[in-house]
Amino acid sequence: MKIRIPNKVKYIMDTLLKHNYEAYIVGGCVRDMILGREPEDWDITTCATPEQVKSIFHRTVDTGIQHGTVTVLLEKEHFEVTTYRVDGIYEDYRRPKEVSFTSSLEEDLKRRDFTINAMAYNEQEGFIDLFGGMDDLKKGYIRCVGDAEERFTEDALRILRAVRFSAQLGFEIVDDTLRAIKSKAPLLQNISAERIRMELTKLLVSNHPDRIKLLYECGITKIILPEFDPLMETEQKNIHHIYSVGEHTIRAVMEVAGKYEDHWFTEKERTILRWTMLLHDIEKPSTKTLGKDGQHHFYGHQEKGAITAKAIMKRLKFDNDTLDSVVHLIRWHDYRFVTTPSGMRKAALKIGKEYMKLIFEVNRADTSAKNPLYNTEKYEKLAEAEKIYNEIIKKGECVSLKELKINGKDLIALGYKPGKEMGELLNNLLDLVIETPELNNKEKLISLANQLVKPNLQEKHPSKMNK
Repeated sequence: MKIRIPNKVKYIMDTLLKHNYEAYIVGGCVRDMILGREPEDWDITTCATPEQVKSIFHRTVDTGIQHGTVTVLLEKEHFEVTTYRVDGIYEDYRRPKEVSFTSSLEEDLKRRDFTINAMAYNEQEGFIDLFGGMDDLKKGYIRCVGDAEERFTEDALRILRAVRFSAQLGFEIVDDTLRAIKSKAPLLQNISAERIRMELTKLLVSNHPDRIKLLYECGITKIILPEFDPLMETEQKNIHHIYSVGEHTIRAVMEVAGKYEDHWFTEKERTILRWTMLLHDIEKPSTKTLGKDGQHHFYGHQEKGAITAKAIMKRLKFDNDTLDSVVHLIRWHDYRFVTTPSGMRKAALKIGKEYMKLIFEVNRADTSAKNPLYNTEKYEKLAEAEKIYNEIIKKGECVSLKELKINGKDLIALGYKPGKEMGELLNNLLDLVIETPELNNKEKLISLANQLVKPNLQEKHPSKMNK
């Protein structure tokens, strides 16, 4: 196993050692190194007190000095150095009221959440693994350090982190830890919405987002996302479906925004798409009806679902851009493409050009989680829709007002008054161009505008129009 510590991290550790203080990298970076992954952060732990750390390094920031953390600045990079500590009483199920510093690395490691996150390393001593973290990494286990119920009672967020780590790493949660998760799940009501959102998002964008089902089975969604539970209990008696709404949802989440040959999605797009599929059918339970054909129908679930998704995402403190994108995609997720050039231009006009790549992916993922007996035609139609749309983009055809070769300023210069009627005129011109792209020419549009409106304006303003 090759251990490569960045030079600046090594410099900090070596400097502490030269001053006769212990120093190790600890936690997630050690875990990731063992797994052959590139760590995102490098956490350093030491027996030196925060004041001693500050006296050794010239540029520091008191990031969380009351909890023993000092940030050391080296050029433009920053590294957290934390003193060994023992946590005091947890009063809010999240953080200790106070901490006390210790000279014992073992005391520091035993307060950590999971065995795989409770290992330390330096070049002089190698790995310090006091709780079997290395063995759990090899076996693919998530296990609490010490008593699981005690760990979760100290910090309830660890309940969600356990499932999140299982999703990110593809690990199984050991029995005693899983039992404690189920027992302590109600404590998550004490955790902030922001923290819940962050953990849920990390789980969803992982390679095992199906672990959302484990959240349901452990009673976690009942606390943090109660709208999800009815999905798991709602059957779909419909020829196009062979799964419950919940199973369909989970399969769609698993499918969407994966890495496959034709499409690559940014981290932001992956987040938007995964949340879209998690919530796209959120109102199917409330809109379920039984038709005369003996089939279940869910009329209006798209619009109602968009409203509910917005409320959920507001509750979870999402940024406006992500919220707006998810809500918009849910509203249009069942759009039926008309596979003609004018039909696809109309689709882009309604849905928005900036959303077309995403809505195609939503449609594909949604289809993949339906009855495979009826999917071939749906996939073919989607491929045709995408092909036609790509040709429209390649030709540079107009699909929005901002691409129209005439605007409000042009019309004002011609003597038209700004206001509602001008807006309607521009939309009418756009409709004509959507049907016939060749009309998107300034001279032609001026002529069309005069044909549409000028007679009416002459009646209202004869002197002005006769100038």
